Amino acid sequence: MMLKRYQLEQLQKATNNFSEDCLVGSGAFGNVYKGTFDGEESLAIKKAHTESYTSTEEFENEIRLLSKVKHRNLVSLVGFCQEAGPKGAKILVYEYVPNGSLLDYIMGRGGRGLTWRHRVTIAIGAAKGIAHLHEGSKPSIIHRDIKPSNILVGENFEAKVSDFGLVKSGPSGDQSHVSSQIKGTPGYLDPAYCSSLHLTSFTDVYSYGVILLQLVAARPVVENSRGHPNFHIIDWARPSLERGSIDEIIDANLLMEHCNMEMMLKMGQLGLKCVVKVPRERPKMTQVWQELEAALFSAETIIYKQPSNGSLQLASLSSGSMGRRNHQPKQLDDSQSSVSIDGIRLQRFHLDIDRLSFGSANLRCLDAYSISIEDDSYDLTGTSEETTTSGNEEFRLTYNIS
Repeated sequence: MMLKRYQLEQLQKATNNFSEDCLVGSGAFGNVYKGTFDGEESLAIKKAHTESYTSTEEFENEIRLLSKVKHRNLVSLVGFCQEAGPKGAKILVYEYVPNGSLLDYIMGRGGRGLTWRHRVTIAIGAAKGIAHLHEGSKPSIIHRDIKPSNILVGENFEAKVSDFGLVKSGPSGDQSHVSSQIKGTPGYLDPAYCSSLHLTSFTDVYSYGVILLQLVAARPVVENSRGHPNFHIIDWARPSLERGSIDEIIDANLLMEHCNMEMMLKMGQLGLKCVVKVPRERPKMTQVWQELEAALFSAETIIYKQPSNGSLQLASLSSGSMGRRNHQPKQLDDSQSSVSIDGIRLQRFHLDIDRLSFGSANLRCLDAYSISIEDDSYDLTGTSEETTTSGNEEFRLTYNIS
């Protein structure tokens, strides 16, 4: 299985005998420690509680299941430690992800925060990891405990889904579901699964949809305020998202910087699709990450063109940020005093767009703009005049070339 088998003494040494100083996480299933090996390599060591596994076979089945799963958005299983007997130590060793969990960022712990791009990047990565569990192995694997604390954040804000203590093989062949006792985290549990005990991949889709809403709003999954006890984020966010009023629910921290509001609205509305009551009406995780990637590409598209007809043109298109431009076009290299286009050498000059008056206040509101230099006669001395039309307005730019 290409896994390393550790001795308990090795893991005790790496964690200073499982000391509190090395503890990085804990849950109903067990504790997770940071282990340091040979003074350099760091790994995450998950020590299960004695009662977490009902049998040795259950532990071994989990190892077999996880050893088959490899994906950049899933925390990799490196090895294990298994002692004899029902009360013997059962420990899993994973790759260590240093930047904490998504929950830390959503709640702003330690001053951590996320830009809108970081949120989209994490959402896409997590969706890809879950999709690989559902579609990248036969039979499929259902995580059953998708939540922000189980999505770790890598150095470049890539998401890594972790904590596979509740994973279960999904339906195979003609099966539509597998029957299972209810396991998971309140607030992220699919109501359809709770009422029917029918477990499918759409159970994970529901949990992921709740996370999308949290990425947009940075709000606890259940609010226990006086006026709204046990107010779920779905019920709170749905009215605003259905109206398209993303500003009513968006994390206030995003309003302090450049934020693509359309992208955030897309994420929130996609979250609602993931949590519809009927599981089969929810999108598959592959469809989710593809929609997010397409929306992000649309929001960030910049087109650069250099035609071969003697003209040099820069164009920038932005479909994002409610009138805020997220990117500026690339600057030309000013280290040279001239530029050659199709064999014609032109003297370089600087055009300061902010100092020119065009007699049209609407010019500065153009979302897409272009600057072009045309030369049809190859006469490089004289006056050139260019007319550009925007909407129903026309403006004329005159400049001298010498």
